[in-house]
Amino acid sequence: MSAADQPQAHWIQAFLEAQAAELDAADNTLSAYARDLAAFAEWLDSRGRDLACATRADVEDYLVSCEAEGLAPATRARRLSAIRQLFRFTFDEGWRSDNPAIQIAGPGRARRLPKTLSTEEVDALLHAARHSQRDRARNICLMEVLYATGMRVSELVALPVSAARGDPRMLLVRGKGDKERMVPLSPPARAALADWLAERDAAEDKVAAQRKPRSPFLFPSRGKAGHLTRQSFHGLIKTWAAKAGIRPDRVSPHTLRHAFATHLLAGGADLRAIQTLLGHAYVGTTEIYTHVLEERLRDLVLDHHPLARHDPDDA
Repeated sequence: MSAADQPQAHWIQAFLEAQAAELDAADNTLSAYARDLAAFAEWLDSRGRDLACATRADVEDYLVSCEAEGLAPATRARRLSAIRQLFRFTFDEGWRSDNPAIQIAGPGRARRLPKTLSTEEVDALLHAARHSQRDRARNICLMEVLYATGMRVSELVALPVSAARGDPRMLLVRGKGDKERMVPLSPPARAALADWLAERDAAEDKVAAQRKPRSPFLFPSRGKAGHLTRQSFHGLIKTWAAKAGIRPDRVSPHTLRHAFATHLLAGGADLRAIQTLLGHAYVGTTEIYTHVLEERLRDLVLDHHPLARHDPDDA
């Protein structure tokens, strides 16, 4: 049996394996592709169709059904992207002679401004973390490092302890697609890191004394992952928000990442530099933060442009 004659599941699995091997796609990305393509394959099967014979009309009908289900434009756009890439893969492999999704226009994704926080609100969150009843040194370190670097929460909680040794001025971060980047640490973040390392290492010495293995993570945990989970940190930051007098629904670890970017831009940082620090593959992703520049640039023009100060009554 040729590859083109294999069941739909084989096509999807082969595509996912190629994404993992050739493009080094992240686990979360592969999981999203798998879910979206399985949903499309199930829809085709319910209509007596399959990936080998699906037409442009089939793909368009599927997108209409997704809209009828009430799926958001961003979700429908993501599903179309997955379908388009799958058919491009099958075309390249010679399993199909065309890509039926290539000319279909997606619903588009709303360009929403990211939620962010003021510097005063970030200070209030840091203050709340500093007054934690438990794990105070760890919590201060989490907050200081997150705000100083703009890391993704998944990158932060999974940091290896080896990256933090030697009072580093910069941290080596492994991000999406296993890509590495360097992020600088602020003096408060370095101090918080040193304090937490001392406490963490003392606890690990006790673990080693019981002939148990030391944790390789900066923020170890006894859970399955071996380190603090994103969900746990998410709950912590909600608690600190409440204590800081900030609505918890306005705050998440990702909000701190947005605050990092917007505050740097407001302070005059270069967009390309922020792109590098955030680990964005394309500068277009970073450009959404430029909304914070509008007021500063308007004031700059009003204060310094000669025509802005020109009195029309003098003409």
